[in-house]
Amino acid sequence: MTKVLIIDDHPIVLQGCRRMLEDAGVTDVIEAADATSGYRLFGDKRPEVVIIDLGLHDSGLGGLELIRRIRADDMNVRILVFSMHSDPVIVARALQAGATGYVVKDTSPEHFIEAFKKVRVGTRYLSDDLALQVAFANTPGEQNPLAGLTPRELQTLSLLAEGKSYNRIAHDLSVSYKTVVNVCSQLKQKLNADNLPDLIRIAVQLLAAAQQPPSKHKPL
Repeated sequence: MTKVLIIDDHPIVLQGCRRMLEDAGVTDVIEAADATSGYRLFGDKRPEVVIIDLGLHDSGLGGLELIRRIRADDMNVRILVFSMHSDPVIVARALQAGATGYVVKDTSPEHFIEAFKKVRVGTRYLSDDLALQVAFANTPGEQNPLAGLTPRELQTLSLLAEGKSYNRIAHDLSVSYKTVVNVCSQLKQKLNADNLPDLIRIAVQLLAAAQQPPSKHKPL
């Protein structure tokens, strides 16, 4: 049975995380409302999975430093960041510090549980569009095929890589079918794709590269 430690200073978030985990069949859930007590509980209880909010700042111990300390104590622990920040630079810093996965707080319960299940077995987790944005942030512009793409184009590209149809992409992004057609036309031009199948092939290749885990954790 998986033991999970949630570290977040918002009571509503703690309650919501616990409820989602319990609905998914996880019954051994521990809570901490600050980084210091969370780190202490980690040492006492030794959970297999730790869910951490990056916005923790007590006694100088922030979310990133907490991830580093937990990772230094146990290289096998799974760490899922649950944060309000979707900035790809912040996401990349969390992964470099030792996080196994990253999910933003405005995600759906289904995606949160998907992230948890993947992280629990040691699989790196990022949503597809976030993975592309992280890859964009970490690659120099002149070498980056994603340079110049807008957030909407990145989202569309990630959904194409998942095999979504134009109609499904329009539904998922809450835009019109015509908007999706126009965005894909722009993507073909920017990525030098000859046609839609070629664009999908490029999207799959870029997403696969973006989802590759780092070779090792490096201190910042």
